[in-house]
Amino acid sequence: MRSLSADPAVKITAPERRVIAKLLKEAGFDPLKVDFALLAGDGSERRFCRARQGHHSLILILANPADERGLAEARSAWLIGNHLRRCGVVVPEIFGYDSATGVIACEDLGDILLHDEISAGEWPEERLIGVYEEAVGLLAHMQVVGGNGFKAEWCWQTGVYDRRLMLARESGYFLESFCRGFLGIGALPAGLAGEFIELAESAAAAPAGFFLHRDFQSRNLMLHNGCLRVIDFQGGRFGPLGYDLASLLIDPYAALPAYVQERLVQKYMETLSGYSGVGGAFSIENYYLLALQRNLQILGAFAFLSEVRRKVFFRGYLAPATLNLHRLLQEPGGRCFPVLRAFADELPGMVEQRLLRFRLS
Repeated sequence: MRSLSADPAVKITAPERRVIAKLLKEAGFDPLKVDFALLAGDGSERRFCRARQGHHSLILILANPADERGLAEARSAWLIGNHLRRCGVVVPEIFGYDSATGVIACEDLGDILLHDEISAGEWPEERLIGVYEEAVGLLAHMQVVGGNGFKAEWCWQTGVYDRRLMLARESGYFLESFCRGFLGIGALPAGLAGEFIELAESAAAAPAGFFLHRDFQSRNLMLHNGCLRVIDFQGGRFGPLGYDLASLLIDPYAALPAYVQERLVQKYMETLSGYSGVGGAFSIENYYLLALQRNLQILGAFAFLSEVRRKVFFRGYLAPATLNLHRLLQEPGGRCFPVLRAFADELPGMVEQRLLRFRLS
């Protein structure tokens, strides 16, 4: 374990080192001959390392030592990951897990995120749509089949995506982290809070007995051996069908054109029709409401991660996410939320001014 502990960027405890050595041996590695490399973790505060010996490698995921909930998150990753693999969902294989430290050893899927390939701009449109149709297919399977036998007690946050979560962790996140924290708005428009309650109550009317990933987007989809694989599923819970689809399609990292999004919604609906027991659980009307909820969550999360966690990568996507919200509210459904719709008209200019101050400072 000398090569790992010698890296000052990897703060690792003695119990973690012992567990890592044990997990490596169980996976057929010699801990004294393994090379380690620290990997970035986007918005996560967990630590990720690649362990390599010769032509073989695996990924080590270490719980966030500064958060007492880190062990609960690791437990969820272990339980949910194993459940999804049993259901035939394309998630990485988990080789080992230690409940005392939260260390997980899992399959190494390489380094290629779907977002990386999109950002390179080298794919023709039909290739892009084909890959997203693959994503829509695996999403439907994960939601429907993964919902069968899923247990709420496996979840480390909440067992179900519901009205309370929407108000606290989505519209509430938007108000506190984006509006007040990032934009510095003191007095918010009158009636906005009431519209968020109305939005949450309407969105919560959809059946919520399916598996919900809750962050199903291009940076949580990896390309491995030419196929998509799903990662970062430990925040899964019960929820409605439309939310993860919205996460994929309005993803500001990918900036899919509206006509591509519409085509993929139709593909998703066709795919769902092949599953029994789904019935009328998905509707365009509810998808729209969940897309609004997701957009509010994105803005709150990106503001928090960029300003509080100092992960400036996310700052670059605040303007696209703001434009997404504005576009959504220009659709006919936006007339139901006149205060939010008018507020969204002002937000792109406010965000641009705030970002300009960052560039000049």
